[in-house]
Amino acid sequence: MSVIDIGQSVILGVVEGLTEFLPVSSTGHLKITEGLLGIPVDDQSVVGYTAVIQVGAIAAVLVYFFRDIARFAGAWGRGLFNAEARQEHDYKFSWWVIFATIPIVVAGLLFQSLVKGPLASLWVVAASLIGGSAVMWVADRFGTGKRAEGDVTLLDAMLVGASQILALLFPGFSRSGATISTGLLRGLDRVAATRLSFFLSIPALTGAGLYELKDALGGSLDVVPLVVGTMVSFVVAYGAIAWLLKFVAGHTFTAFVVYRVVVGVALLALLGTGVLHG
Repeated sequence: MSVIDIGQSVILGVVEGLTEFLPVSSTGHLKITEGLLGIPVDDQSVVGYTAVIQVGAIAAVLVYFFRDIARFAGAWGRGLFNAEARQEHDYKFSWWVIFATIPIVVAGLLFQSLVKGPLASLWVVAASLIGGSAVMWVADRFGTGKRAEGDVTLLDAMLVGASQILALLFPGFSRSGATISTGLLRGLDRVAATRLSFFLSIPALTGAGLYELKDALGGSLDVVPLVVGTMVSFVVAYGAIAWLLKFVAGHTFTAFVVYRVVVGVALLALLGTGVLHG
């Protein structure tokens, strides 16, 4: 019998799609939801499942930002054969995304046992939700917001890319929360920081999903729930992307900070009273 049924996969797909790109931690929300549904969060096939359905959310990014991605790909291709084209910002940015993905790949390989072991805990999720909220509040409060997307540098991309390690090691910190906060601390405006976070998510999450596919299919999980969860996450994530970009254009991240703290405190209460087990 599959450890996740189709009904549960729909719920998890909705949670993944809503939270993958909002700075609230998709991993944290998935673990909380799995706990409430009675799904064993430490089962390796479940850990793999949560990584694979992220590919649905990444597909939503590819579709939503297709024109931007095509522009970057075109600039990168021209730059390979034309010295003048290598001076274009889009060509440089394409390489920067590749370089900025290296830290998270290395960290993922080095700390795999920790990520799937002691750090895969709801206690860690609760603490990371609250701790990450503090970082986000500081970034939103003190970031200058004077630099646009065209001002992004290699150092910006590397620092934002490396910040994904925080979400890898501390589920609940939020990959998007970490990357957007780092962008804000680098002086990027909210839209530029958010878009950079989206672009950096493509190689990182696609790689993680493909790497975990063997665990998702090799354990106590049928392929149908995996496909259903991935498709649902795609549809929901597309809507979430469109909403977030409109939201950050005119609002601060205060609402997300408050929400994260409330969820973190509530999770600590559920763990402390034995309703959930970490």
